[in-house]
Amino acid sequence: MKVAVVGATGLVGTKMLQVLAERNFPVTELVPVASERSVGKEVEFKGKKYKVVSMTDGIAAKPAVALFSAGGSTSTEWAPQFAAAGITVVDNSSAWRMDPSKPLIVPEINADILTTNDKIIANPNCSTIQMVVALQPLHKVYKIKRVVVSTYQSVTGTGVKAVDQLMGERNNASEYPMAYKYPIDLNVIPQIDVFTDNGYTKEEMKMVNETKKIMRDDNIKVTATTVRIPVMGGHSESVNIEFENEFELTEVRNLLESAPGVVVVDDLANQQYPMPMDAHEKDEVFVGRIRRDETQPKTLNMWIVSDNLRKGAATNAVQVAEYLVANNLI
Repeated sequence: MKVAVVGATGLVGTKMLQVLAERNFPVTELVPVASERSVGKEVEFKGKKYKVVSMTDGIAAKPAVALFSAGGSTSTEWAPQFAAAGITVVDNSSAWRMDPSKPLIVPEINADILTTNDKIIANPNCSTIQMVVALQPLHKVYKIKRVVVSTYQSVTGTGVKAVDQLMGERNNASEYPMAYKYPIDLNVIPQIDVFTDNGYTKEEMKMVNETKKIMRDDNIKVTATTVRIPVMGGHSESVNIEFENEFELTEVRNLLESAPGVVVVDDLANQQYPMPMDAHEKDEVFVGRIRRDETQPKTLNMWIVSDNLRKGAATNAVQVAEYLVANNLI
């Protein structure tokens, strides 16, 4: 199968190549695509070098599927052109997520809605993906009414520039780029993306709106505060969930332990709980600190951690492509 990776030289694009190789996706020919300034550069895939080509050449190569991670404006311009050529696009940007005509997919939850007619498939926001993977098995049984989430997000979610800023600050470098308005090392920035008219950031509103779309339930109320912290292994989330139905903690743990893509790490006696450094380079969503909210009935607290470049981006996109192949949709 001929596969294009659009944005192949970026942080997520590079991770997509790594995940495709690790999961032995049936790539017969790789078509790495990037912006004009990267055309001619080489990327490595399974020990072989491939030259980066332009968008136009990427379309002309007629891959079966194109994994996009090149930013919203690039996706808005080019994804429809790939789709018009019969290429199925799995897009990691925010461009198509809330388009009612485009499916927003986390394979463990809603891949069943995909058809051969879906030529642009949206990959959700990283912080949303890990949360809904943990919420879905509980929603099926207890029906979620309301979610209050605070995130602690890795600088890798911003990109290479942010990683360079963090390491530059940490190493007292004389020069380094500023991805953020403020220092990030030894600091916490309670803003991810731009502010909207309601006082929330776009990242926070993504979590609100995408959760409802993925879980196919507009009645779930979500309120979010998203925060950037100086780590690189993955995103962490403190999640408070109010259910319609009563629950038992033992059953909650059992449901999570048997849920696809979830690993429960919750051993208080040995101080075992999920941390970004443990989730780094892993595809699972890790859940711990599972406990009842003692201030109101039918309410649960959890701590959710996942590698944002993998399950939060590259792995989820590859899993979508795997589902398409397995079900003869491309």
